[in-house]
Amino acid sequence: MGRKFRPVFTLPGLCLLVIALVVLVRSLALRNSYEILLSSAALLFLAVLGAVGAWGARRLLTLEPHWKPPLPLTAASEEDWLVTSQVTAIPLFFRLHFLVKGRFFPQGSKEACPVFSEASLARGADSARLSFGFPLGGYFLGEFSCRLKDMFGLFSFPCGQNRTQSYNVRSSPCNAKQFKINTQSGAEDRHNKSSSDEERYYMREYTPGDRLRDINWKSSERIDTLITRISPDSREKVSRIEIFFRNYGPVYNKNKSRKERPTIEELWFLDRAKARIAWFLRSVNEENASYIFHIRTALDTWELGNQEEIESFLEELAAVSFSPPQNEDIAGVRTEGGTGELYVFSTACDSALPAFLLARQDKPLTLFLVQGAKAGTEGSECLRLRDFLANGSFPLICWLQPGKGRQLRIPGSRFEIDYAEIRL
Repeated sequence: MGRKFRPVFTLPGLCLLVIALVVLVRSLALRNSYEILLSSAALLFLAVLGAVGAWGARRLLTLEPHWKPPLPLTAASEEDWLVTSQVTAIPLFFRLHFLVKGRFFPQGSKEACPVFSEASLARGADSARLSFGFPLGGYFLGEFSCRLKDMFGLFSFPCGQNRTQSYNVRSSPCNAKQFKINTQSGAEDRHNKSSSDEERYYMREYTPGDRLRDINWKSSERIDTLITRISPDSREKVSRIEIFFRNYGPVYNKNKSRKERPTIEELWFLDRAKARIAWFLRSVNEENASYIFHIRTALDTWELGNQEEIESFLEELAAVSFSPPQNEDIAGVRTEGGTGELYVFSTACDSALPAFLLARQDKPLTLFLVQGAKAGTEGSECLRLRDFLANGSFPLICWLQPGKGRQLRIPGSRFEIDYAEIRL
């Protein structure tokens, strides 16, 4: 793809050019030598400054700055983006500027808000820091570019190689809670898989509960550690945790002619639900790394067995948006999660949640729900719309409406509620 045409004059530079030309034409008509000299000097200054800038930008056409975002990207993070570049030929009175311009899709929604940030490279330095971020999680698509600008703010020349990059933005951490995880009911039999290392496959260190006759005394004496023989066909109990992340969206009135879309309050609910499931997965994994998580969302399923898989899942989850409400199979709902406890994460936008809970009322279930905060609710998590501007993004006009504090009545069950609200 070719480089897009972009004007080299800034708005002040264009204004100065127009004024100088108007004054020159007027002075020539009136034969005013003073105005002729003044306007000619201004045009000569613009010509010289423009020629120097064009020459410098041409020398920097092959420049490839190295962009280093603070990965993984996390909402409400104060970490800066680092840009490094080995530049030695910057003309006098000019500075190299790094720009990020793009769109941010909160929680993967179809409506995006514009994002812009800029930083200049100090003379003699080889790195600059871009300060911008995102108030909540979602998906960011941006263009990274360089401009050579003069210190007077009159010219802006494109230079270097442009890059288009996309990133998932994870939700900011939620408030920690004291919560007891019960995974005993989720234990199941599992075959050991074959290993390329036969010694490690057939032998392992002794653990309490192993039979004494399975101990390899000869090997244990040689390495001064009790070693147990393991049969290739042995079965072990593993703790399997069933999780349902219900990212079902709000129900809209189909009779309305205008296009409906999630409000920023509803997107904030989904953001907090993602933060809560991230807290749950990490907390349980830290408690016991042998747990296996089976996660279902509205459109997909995951099987997570270690920290690396958990982080990969959270990275993918960041861009998952609301799914349309759907009619669920009640018979299937009753059997979801088997006989073990089911952990459900949802929001007040999930209109089918009460029916789902009612179908599971005779089986163990724990619900984590995010809903709107009433006036004076303590511990609620707040999203301030002014944080968008403070972080280099611009909220949509439709988001400026105050939140309605949507709440959902749920039948009696074991549940934990997170409250979330929107403020200007």
